[in-house]
Parts: sequence; structure tokens; C-alpha cells
Amino acid sequence: MVTATTRGIRITVETEYQPAYSSPIQFHFVFTYRVTIENLSNQTIKLLRRHWHIHDANTHVKDIEGEGVVGQQPVLEPGERHTYVSGCNLKSGMGRMYGEYAMERIVDGKVFKVRIPEFTMIVPFKLN
Repeated sequence: MVTATTRGIRITVETEYQPAYSSPIQFHFVFTYRVTIENLSNQTIKLLRRHWHIHDANTHVKDIEGEGVVGQQPVLEPGERHTYVSGCNLKSGMGRMYGEYAMERIVDGKVFKVRIPEFTMIVPFKLN
């Protein structure tokens, strides 16, 4: 689990390898990641956009940008949290992801960026 806080918004990420959906013989490794966004500030915020950098160990890099997360643009009052689960496919069985969210402060419409901490995805048998 990794955590980072930017401007009062805490992002926590946990990853899990999904062997039932993976096929190592075909170089297909599936990971899920659970992200928790906590509003520790005193302002209501809305998540507008996401930008991910996905690095597969075989040097493949993919950038993903889009609105919201898993089809949602959650609004968080002070003290609230939002958790979602998404996934990533890798070809090497090892990789890393990091990125940022664009958030809007509801009171004045100011948009700011929140860092998503870097996390790793490693197939358990590669750790032995």
C-alpha cells in the first residue's frame, strides 16, 4: 500500500495480482488496484479527470487520460472518502503506475492537481 497527500487530498493505492484472469504462458498478467481518495481539506472538491503513466517492465509505457474514474466524477465534502477498483494488464508480470487527478474546488471553481503515488505490480512468483 502506498499513500500521498497533496493539498489536503490523500490518495492510497493497494494492488493485487489476479491469477484467475492471467495467462503467464501468453504473457498476460492482470492486476487490480484499489484507490481511496480522502478529502482532508476544509473545502468540497470534485474529481474531474485522471492521467495515468503505466510502465511495463518490458519498457512499454502507456499514458491514459480521461474524465473521472470508472465512469464517476465523485464530489467529496470535507472528511469524506471515495474508493474504487480498477485494473491493469501487463505483458511482463512486473510494472509500475503513477499519475495525477485534476480536482475542482467547488466554492470557487479553482482546478488543481493531486499526485497519485507510484505503486508497483509484481506477479508473486517473480519475487521468489
